[in-house]
Amino acid sequence: MNYSYLGDSNLKVSRICLGTMHFGRVTSEADAFRIMDRALDLGINMFDTANVYGNRGGTEEIIGRWLAQGGGRRERIVLATKGYGRMSDLEWPNEENGFSAYRLHRHLADSLRRLQTDHVDLYQVHHFDRHVTGEEFWGTLEAFVQRGDVRYVGSSNFPGWGLTKFQMLARQRGFLGLVSEQTQYNLLNRAPELEVLPAAAAMGIGVLAYMPLAGGLLTGRQRAIAGTRTAQVEAEYAQDLAHSPQLEAYSRLCRIIGETEAAVAIAWVLSRPAVTSAIVGIRTLDHMDILERAVTLELDEETLARLDELFNINSGRPLKPGPAPEAYSW
Repeated sequence: MNYSYLGDSNLKVSRICLGTMHFGRVTSEADAFRIMDRALDLGINMFDTANVYGNRGGTEEIIGRWLAQGGGRRERIVLATKGYGRMSDLEWPNEENGFSAYRLHRHLADSLRRLQTDHVDLYQVHHFDRHVTGEEFWGTLEAFVQRGDVRYVGSSNFPGWGLTKFQMLARQRGFLGLVSEQTQYNLLNRAPELEVLPAAAAMGIGVLAYMPLAGGLLTGRQRAIAGTRTAQVEAEYAQDLAHSPQLEAYSRLCRIIGETEAAVAIAWVLSRPAVTSAIVGIRTLDHMDILERAVTLELDEETLARLDELFNINSGRPLKPGPAPEAYSW
């Protein structure tokens, strides 16, 4: 496994980050335990989750029970989680999505309890909130760090201008600020290249690219099974696996260079400037097999140029109505 520093921090993280969104939803707890043990064997030291995963808290609870087994598990990983989203069906003003000291203090306390740990290494704001002030944003997150509940702070689904705004405010306060930004980025969704990646690079923020396989569209599948995540993403990306000349050409290119579609897709993401790590959401233990090759695969200039021809910024996921980041993020 290869490692990189996360943004301007001195924290080293694996170039592959284990995404845990499927744990407790489509992946059983027993299988999740095996996947996490295998990740450690591969040298993956960064595990990413969120309080909303697994039907609001279920994924964090699974990770907490895995950590509770001991054996140095907690000490060997950089544990990342997120807060922001609705955690209750109560129709009450402060149960809605959004950033506030009121919500985030409770969200973090609940995450620590579910994860069975006294701190998280990276606490991320899951979505961008246009209403929160810089004073409340950084006052809340700085308190978490000063208290020892959080080591580093990151963001997720932020626009480039949002990264710049909050990073400049952090520097004015003498605070390290954001060390990471999670953004949806892959060959079929290159919109982050317009503003997110350049802003992150300029502001000392490491990019954690989620969905590097575009939800399964870039794995060489011939069709998507109804009801699966791939079928959902097929609609979101306006793709038809059974009739996609673009994806067929991609598979042909991968066959020519003798690599799997999945390994090439992840390797391409890791080759991009500003990207620190690719978050791969694993559903089954078999899916772990692609990660070793993906992290060591270096694509030559000819292959990179051909990929740029096949997947230019105008040929991928259509932008949704509205401003960034909602236009391109989850």
